[in-house]
Amino acid sequence: MSNCPCGSGREYAACCEPVLSGAALAATAEALMRARYSAYIEGEISFLGDSLHPGSRHDWDEAATRKWAEQSQWLGLEVRATENGLEDDEEGMVEFIATYKEDGLLKQHHERSLFRKENGRWYYVDGKLPAPETVKRETPKVGRNDPCPCGSGKKYKKCCGA
Repeated sequence: MSNCPCGSGREYAACCEPVLSGAALAATAEALMRARYSAYIEGEISFLGDSLHPGSRHDWDEAATRKWAEQSQWLGLEVRATENGLEDDEEGMVEFIATYKEDGLLKQHHERSLFRKENGRWYYVDGKLPAPETVKRETPKVGRNDPCPCGSGKKYKKCCGA
């Protein structure tokens, strides 16, 4: 028995395998998201298309998805947050980071995914990249014509800003 690639800590046969094989439906939005991640590793590309919401399938490219899945080395999944998406909900959000290597480079796919349940079945609707955090400066920004903060007495543009 092996652990599930989705990182749940459960055995694959009791976690994502029944969802990928069609023996069971994902009970929650997070369970579907984990199964979708496992589908990339297990080569179950048709599951990725089947689990897309029917309204989102118009621009899905199975060949490109298969190529990405096969050319990437999937290293791990971290679920950062969930909102709703439980068994009694109709909609849910899962924020995750999937880490992988592509062309020898370590990459991360960070997404906030929207899921919707219709007729008792969860579907992936779409995903958005989280907005970057705003960086707040500790000190005021130095203008190019302001005195240089190093104390030289010169303008910033003629000193440290050069």
